[in-house]
Amino acid sequence: MTAHTITTLQELEALYGQPAKRSLIKELDHISDHYRAFIDAAPFVVIASVGEEGLDCSPRGDPAGFVRVVDPKTVLIPDRRGNNRIDTLRNIVRDPHVSLLFLIPGVGETLRINGQAEISADPELCASFAVNGKEPATVLKITAERAYFQCQKALVRSRLWAQETQIERSALPSTGTIIKALDEEFDAKSYDDGYTEHLARTIY
Repeated sequence: MTAHTITTLQELEALYGQPAKRSLIKELDHISDHYRAFIDAAPFVVIASVGEEGLDCSPRGDPAGFVRVVDPKTVLIPDRRGNNRIDTLRNIVRDPHVSLLFLIPGVGETLRINGQAEISADPELCASFAVNGKEPATVLKITAERAYFQCQKALVRSRLWAQETQIERSALPSTGTIIKALDEEFDAKSYDDGYTEHLARTIY
């Protein structure tokens, strides 16, 4: 640490001052009708969790409405097919605390929910989230403890939704190239060439 490292709340608060009143009244202990409208419109949510190995942050996405608001305290999220690392689920089994960040394309505001999660493999519940005849292996049930509406500043500064800030995927290393650097025997070209077809077969 250096002389400029902040190590106490008093030092931190001296730099930033008091929070704006509006930022405090936006924090609720439930999901209001207005907040529900944002969840219903969001096709993307990031889930943060914590476990014995440390923190994890994982994306989830589906058509808007895939996160189901059951009541002002409860949301359900299907766990779609992935790579079976199940980092988030491993964490939740050992520590149920999670945080959700909802994003909506074209909208600057975001919505955060902090709460506790449990994992359900109930057949009827999983079946209710089926897409193209494919059911999720499990569904996350999150009990909301705090819901908070975030202003636009971060997304405006980043110009996240601006068409002119988008770049071609080819400007970055391909997935095959990244894996090849870790495994010399990996066939990067075949992987990259076949990925679009692979994605179509395995997305659900």
